[in-house]
Amino acid sequence: MENMSEDRGKNMAKKPSDHICIGLLAHVDAGKTTLSESMLYLSGRIRQQGRVDHGNAYLDTYELERERGITIFSKQAELVSGELQITLLDTPGHVDFSAEMERTLRVLDYAILVINGADGVQGHTETLWKLLKQYRIPVFLFVNKMDQNGTDAKKLLKELRAKLSGSCIRFGEAEDSEEFLENVAMAEEQVLESYLEHGTIDREEISRLIGERKLFPCYFGSALKNAGVEELLGGLERYTEEKTYPDVFGAKVYKIARDPQGNRLTYLKVTGGVLKVRDLIRYQDVEEKVSQIRIYSGEKYDAVQEVRAGRVCAVTGLTKTYPGEGLGVEPPSEGPVLTPVLNYQLILPEGCDTHGMLLKLRQLEEEDPELHIVWNEELGEIHAQLMGEVQTEILQSMIRERFQTEVTFGPGNIVYKETIKRPAEGVGHFEPLRHYAEVHLLLEPGESGSGLVFAADCSEDVLDRNWQRLILTHLAEKEHRGVLTGSAITDMKITLVAGRAHLKHTEGGDFRQATYRAVRQGLKSTESVLLEPYYEFRMEIPAEFVGRALTDIQRMAGEFQTPDTEGDFAVITGSAPVSEMRDYQLEVTSYTKGRGRLFCTLKGYAPCHNAEEVIEQIGYDSEGDLDNPTGSVFCAHGAGFHVSWDQVPDHMHLEYVWTPEAEKEKSAIEAKKGQGSVQSGRVSSSFSRSVEEDKELEEIFLRTYGKIERKRPIAERRVESPEERQKRIRKDQMEEYLLVDGYNVIFAWEDLKELAKVNIEGARNKLMDVLCNYQGFKKCNLILVFDAYKVQGQELGVQKYHNIYVVYTKEAETADQYIEKVVHEIGRKYHVTVATSDNVEQVVTLGQGGKLLSARELRTEVEEVQRQIREEYLNRPQKGKNYLFDYLDEEISGQMEEVRLGKKELKDVWGE
Repeated sequence: MENMSEDRGKNMAKKPSDHICIGLLAHVDAGKTTLSESMLYLSGRIRQQGRVDHGNAYLDTYELERERGITIFSKQAELVSGELQITLLDTPGHVDFSAEMERTLRVLDYAILVINGADGVQGHTETLWKLLKQYRIPVFLFVNKMDQNGTDAKKLLKELRAKLSGSCIRFGEAEDSEEFLENVAMAEEQVLESYLEHGTIDREEISRLIGERKLFPCYFGSALKNAGVEELLGGLERYTEEKTYPDVFGAKVYKIARDPQGNRLTYLKVTGGVLKVRDLIRYQDVEEKVSQIRIYSGEKYDAVQEVRAGRVCAVTGLTKTYPGEGLGVEPPSEGPVLTPVLNYQLILPEGCDTHGMLLKLRQLEEEDPELHIVWNEELGEIHAQLMGEVQTEILQSMIRERFQTEVTFGPGNIVYKETIKRPAEGVGHFEPLRHYAEVHLLLEPGESGSGLVFAADCSEDVLDRNWQRLILTHLAEKEHRGVLTGSAITDMKITLVAGRAHLKHTEGGDFRQATYRAVRQGLKSTESVLLEPYYEFRMEIPAEFVGRALTDIQRMAGEFQTPDTEGDFAVITGSAPVSEMRDYQLEVTSYTKGRGRLFCTLKGYAPCHNAEEVIEQIGYDSEGDLDNPTGSVFCAHGAGFHVSWDQVPDHMHLEYVWTPEAEKEKSAIEAKKGQGSVQSGRVSSSFSRSVEEDKELEEIFLRTYGKIERKRPIAERRVESPEERQKRIRKDQMEEYLLVDGYNVIFAWEDLKELAKVNIEGARNKLMDVLCNYQGFKKCNLILVFDAYKVQGQELGVQKYHNIYVVYTKEAETADQYIEKVVHEIGRKYHVTVATSDNVEQVVTLGQGGKLLSARELRTEVEEVQRQIREEYLNRPQKGKNYLFDYLDEEISGQMEEVRLGKKELKDVWGE
């Protein structure tokens, strides 16, 4: 073991009371690594402060980092400031290494965002700010290089508030001033009231505001001259709080690397319990033992026996972990927001074993999943997906150092993606002899940047849950290719809606084949859209070149905002395709004679500006791609045969669940009804549905699902009196049930909706009381159903509330599902009405022969019942006085009379 040799300094002898994990982030050249050197030096972690330009920075341990003066890999250092122990993670600032930076965000308690005081807020700085917001990380800001001429703290603070957040407040020397306290108090109304009353703000309140991202402390200084850094360290010690963690073991993996001896290192943060050496970790499909736990600081490390929650460490012994993986109770992370947009061919030296090199490159891909090493079978070539030119140099250097091989790269090509314009139901069938599986997937367009979302909406009566889980696993296990260019698909939701297995012949691999084919068949059945990456840019050029720049942007199919003028310079912001703008920096430098600057950050994917040209150039044959078939395999006369994608509907064994005709007509009806609003994950509406609309909905159901066995035709609705209802029940001898979707009604009735914003329990209780009165008049069996499907461990709860039944659904069961189940069970025996405005529940209710009542119509009936109650019981002719007995039925009136007479007899015996 290699022990740490640096002097820990005087502070290291103190026993720290708190520990935080904090990350350094910045746009390239903001001085982030210089700030880390200053923090390490002032805390006593190192004896001599290194410099990036001297190539001796403590955390720049990789040779190429020292040569180029940039951070390529995230590094860890341990330091102590006063009573606070800090794990400092230095992240790459160059946009080419954004994925490495983003993986580190998952384990941070706080972040320090470094701003270049000479340049202000740059394009990538705003991207970092958005990421910090997305990951909900509290932020301290350090404005660096304030020793340079022309820097103005007031002007910079104004820019921070305009471009990042109005809650950016200057900390440091001014913390005792009245102006400082007033600015802090403005961050929250509760704090403002307390400040106005007491004239001060507690440190704990300021810490809470920072932790909740309602306040962002800003410090100004020069890291190179150690100016302002002590104030920053003091602020971290004073205003940060150690997080609390559960006792059960959990850990988040954020990085995979190898030490100089080739040992595989899994960098992780323990997020629960304790991790000890020789602990057995069960993950994926393996169980492995932790061989060693290392606490790194720069190149050196300490081997420890255990690590408690909140600490970051590297462990050996785990062979299949990947960045973003969750261990123990920790769930896995979503993929990074920033992904590579360029594809490069890897050119190997003559005589090099191509397949052997491919296996070696898989090690690098394991450390950086965004590298995307791809083997092109058709061309016999290795391709790598990267962010830009700088990353190609780094990869080239790593291959030389790690595998002693010199490689070069071909010209970079754009990484395109594909999505769909309209929904489609894809069908995959796999039935060679003694095999069987059929899968139906609903493919729907998603929001831009949403990636792929997988879900299941299939009854277990149709397909067993285990098979459903297997299908979802197969959906997530590979990168599905589109049918335009063979590029990866994105921005869509894929839902399992139906499937079939054979009791004897189905194996797991059958569903893999059927699932893959269903995706491809669905893509062929609808219209696909080619997507390309776009840059968000900020161009700073002399004002006389604005015309040239705007012409160039239009030529590049870009968009721009009205240029702003800053002195003799103009600032142009906008977006343009990466394919057009990737080499534009050289042009800007050339025509501005070195005075212009261009800053680009990845904005995301949007429809390709020259899709037809790209599709023709790539020349992808979707039906000729044998590794990704679009058709299916069916069986006849004891032999399997291939069926092309467009003929699959004629051979499939299950009917379509979704049809474009039904969707089109359903959308048309919804358009007539008016606007709906999303509440509790479902669509609730505030319209009144007519009899004609009911019939229109019924016609759609008939075309889609077949004939409905209805007990009574739809009739114009009115409120029955109790006598009319009793006559009807005696006539057809069928009990009546009313099922009410509680939250759907609450969010459709304005008074309950407003009450729910303040107190959801109060809204529930008010609805229950209203329905008790309604049931008392109607005399039906009323069941009020509330969602409790998100409540962990919730069991089905049924309680009697006065004269109605209130149901709280169990965990993972929505009110929709419960009502559907009840309607299915009793719909053939009783008259069932469902009160909801949820379109899905309406269709299900029609299918079981039930009646529909929208939330608005239920409100109308309730009001009518209340009116009749007032007329019948409260508006009787008065005889001078109101007597209780006038409003009681004969039975209760008789009982009350007996009580009254009994009391009179007692008076006669005992006297007044």
